[in-house]
Amino acid sequence: MFTCLYKYLFKRKKPTHDKEKIYLVCLEYNDPSYMQLNRESILKQLDEPDHEWDILVIGGGATGLGTALEAVTRGYKTILLEQDDFAKGTSSRSTKLIHGGVRYLAQGNISLVMEALRERGRLKRNAPHLVKDQSFVIPCYNWWCVPFYTIGLTLYDLMAGKLGIGRSVPLSKQKTLQSLPSIKSDKLRGGVRYHDCQFDDSRLAINLCQTLLEQGGVAINYMKVTGLIKEEGRIAGAVAEDMETGQGYFLSAKVVINATGVFVDQILKMEDPEAREVVKPSQGIHLVLDERFLKGKEALMIPKTSDGRVLFAVPWHNRVVVGTTDVEKQLAELEPHAEQEEVEYIIETAGRYFDVPPVKSDVLSVFTGLRPLAAPSGTGKKTKEISRGHKILVSDGGLITIIGGKWTTYRKMGEDVIDVAVGKANLPERKSITRDLRIHGYRQGVNLQNPHYWYGSDQDQIESLEEADPALEEVLSEKLNIRKSQIIWAIRGEFARTLEDCLARRTRALQLDARESIRIAPGVAGIMAAELGYDQNWELMQVEAFTKLAENYLLN
Repeated sequence: MFTCLYKYLFKRKKPTHDKEKIYLVCLEYNDPSYMQLNRESILKQLDEPDHEWDILVIGGGATGLGTALEAVTRGYKTILLEQDDFAKGTSSRSTKLIHGGVRYLAQGNISLVMEALRERGRLKRNAPHLVKDQSFVIPCYNWWCVPFYTIGLTLYDLMAGKLGIGRSVPLSKQKTLQSLPSIKSDKLRGGVRYHDCQFDDSRLAINLCQTLLEQGGVAINYMKVTGLIKEEGRIAGAVAEDMETGQGYFLSAKVVINATGVFVDQILKMEDPEAREVVKPSQGIHLVLDERFLKGKEALMIPKTSDGRVLFAVPWHNRVVVGTTDVEKQLAELEPHAEQEEVEYIIETAGRYFDVPPVKSDVLSVFTGLRPLAAPSGTGKKTKEISRGHKILVSDGGLITIIGGKWTTYRKMGEDVIDVAVGKANLPERKSITRDLRIHGYRQGVNLQNPHYWYGSDQDQIESLEEADPALEEVLSEKLNIRKSQIIWAIRGEFARTLEDCLARRTRALQLDARESIRIAPGVAGIMAAELGYDQNWELMQVEAFTKLAENYLLN
């Protein structure tokens, strides 16, 4: 059977945006050279010495992808480079919420909340296969809690305007227990229900990357920026290294945007080794538990724990994600580790509210991310007090850096930073169209009972794979609902290059159940090796590397 897949072909001459297209070509699904040919076609274009990009974006997380998509949809020749895999860092380690930020409302940050609520509505409209309504219940154990949060959350609803998704209402004790049947009932007075949205973070990142390519842009993972090109005092491009082959590239660009999250300071110091640090990393961890600890479909939200933080317990892919912490870190890492104190804090705090308190042996996975908070100008400010808003900085040499923000506002961040870039690079001004741009995979009315609903329209492609080769229907993991066809699709249609790519981000095996992901790793590596043309040594190295990584997601 034949089906249309993306193959990215570019003209040799410098084309205008109207002529620079991504062509759909029909390829056999059993052609293992698809992804390799695709990567080679991109690399050949990078080799062109006289090619100049309008905008070069460094960083393949939420901010970088939103920025690159904003640029290409305005008609600018755009390339995005990611040193590892798309969403490898913070962007795949969120609380899985698209939200306005109830706690920001409590802090009085009205403008940030209003911006996030608008973006929440737009993203739900543009990616309905990934973003869905999620109701939250705040349990109240004192007399003032119900009226206080009902009033505050009613304001939250009003701020969303036409993009609102539900009305906040007070709940009796009985209705609170019906909504959250697993919470402690002793001294419970009632509750408040409000509405936000839930999503799958790394799946959205992959869909954004696919959308970027459909729009005529270029994105490539495992391409590390190792230096910046400077001409007459201004930044005129970047030096990059292909992490698979070791080959270097010199890429000219009218403007370079640093969207590397917690690593922005490293890029800034490539231009000026004495540049001050502008990001203050904050670590947050999440514990993944079996769904029996929450029961039902509603989420638990504790707006103020004993130390003033927020605790969420959210149903996600038949599991429960509990978090998060907020701990200042000095070092930015691709694979940060959960501190023992953080784990104990979440378990102890969750135990105060769950009828059956969790223990360490109940944790299926623990994942850790670093938030790229804008460093405050003053001293002594705690990370939980730092604004989650974004900031845009421009160096003397014209390097544009964007810091802060969150997944919910990724699109607005991209819009704002491209507005700045257009002025700095003297590019022709064009209006943003991303507010109404449908994200790849767009499909309304997905069946949320389908364990693969988050593929959206790409579910058709996976089914076509299985029709062409029934052996791909084989289930690799009953616990995680993973089939062979998903691994093939991850390689052919979703840029997966390693075992970790498949098990951590194309499927969510690592975050949902670390032990189960280790169990199926050898089988998945064998499928990938056959598809990509690698030998048994590659398989063994991949399994060894992934197992070592996955052990950090387990609690001893």
